[in-house]
Amino acid sequence: MLLKLSIRNVFRQKVRTAMTLAAIMFGVSGLILAGGFVHDIFIQLGEAIIHSQTGHVQIFRKDYLERGTRQPDRFLIDAPDELAKGISALPQVNEVAARLNFSGLLNNGRRDLAIIGEGIEPDKEARLGTYLKVTAGRHLSDSDRFGMVVGQGVAHSLNLKPGDPVTLVMNTSDGALNTLDFEVVGVFQSFSKDFDARAVRIPLPAAQELMATTGSNVLVVTLHRTEDTDIGLAAINALLDSTQTEARSWRKLSDFYDKTLQLYDSQFGVLQLIILCMVLLSVANSVNMSTFERMSEFGTLQALGNRKSYIFKLIIVENMLLGVMGAALGVLVGVLLALGISAIGIPMPPPPNANIGYTAFIRIVPLTVASAFVIGFLATALAAVIPARRVSGMPVVEALRQGS
Repeated sequence: MLLKLSIRNVFRQKVRTAMTLAAIMFGVSGLILAGGFVHDIFIQLGEAIIHSQTGHVQIFRKDYLERGTRQPDRFLIDAPDELAKGISALPQVNEVAARLNFSGLLNNGRRDLAIIGEGIEPDKEARLGTYLKVTAGRHLSDSDRFGMVVGQGVAHSLNLKPGDPVTLVMNTSDGALNTLDFEVVGVFQSFSKDFDARAVRIPLPAAQELMATTGSNVLVVTLHRTEDTDIGLAAINALLDSTQTEARSWRKLSDFYDKTLQLYDSQFGVLQLIILCMVLLSVANSVNMSTFERMSEFGTLQALGNRKSYIFKLIIVENMLLGVMGAALGVLVGVLLALGISAIGIPMPPPPNANIGYTAFIRIVPLTVASAFVIGFLATALAAVIPARRVSGMPVVEALRQGS
């Protein structure tokens, strides 16, 4: 009888019910859209970092990140080809590419520029670097023995374009000075503006010739799926000698990503709180007005022998029904809007410290949808508690007088 009467009361108050449902729908759909937008930022930012710089996992000599960036020749991996072959056999792994890092001076015949460089396996890096945009010329290929691609900032500083000759000057692993002449074959733009301002890439054999070594500093592993990063990292660690080498995932290598993640998580948490308060206030206002208008009705119910607890339960159940309906409609509207917006896309400017803009989408995330539904439902139910206690505690005579 309680449920039956609650359903009748909900549909009897058509205008009030519609206003309450609209408030709940707005809050729930807002949470779904905001959560899906933030989740898309996380995914696209992560993929940009993976496919322009880090790969999914990197393997290097122990302490290389802490002490080896200034002296990369002292932190070379022993037998990198053999190690890469073993890692490539893992089911999660797509490809393994070797890199040799160095620093030196790049000369265009008129002036020098201090650069950081990478000796790479060009064809493998072309498959990895899907977010690396070539703005002039082309990518390096395995046939380019003395070809070079330069970052956009380097090209601007030295006024370089494809076809220009340059000279790279650097120290070998034993401290001697070595130089090689290269031809610029392309200018690239990565996700990071700072990287583009100093970075050049040359074929791995040319870098090894310059440094008088056959080794490499880093093995860059790409996986079939980003979601398998933790599983792949654990499988790779099982193959490594932990006293000599270590592996780190792209998230550990990118401090920028984790800071961005924390920032947006905090912002989304504040947004959830604001929407929860909005729904609470809107529903509380609607419930207050509804209970005031129905005061004599509640007085009559008490006069007929119904207990105060019954009145309290009646108001709570009515609002729980409103919460379920409003949250369900909010989920439906939010998902439809997400699909519609994603079909069009949202043009976005480059993030901080980045060069490249992107098209954002609204991801439909099951956890976000479920939490939005729960928040909408709980907010509606909680908003009814204080009015329900006030009404159920009012004396019968006073309640009946309110309707006269």
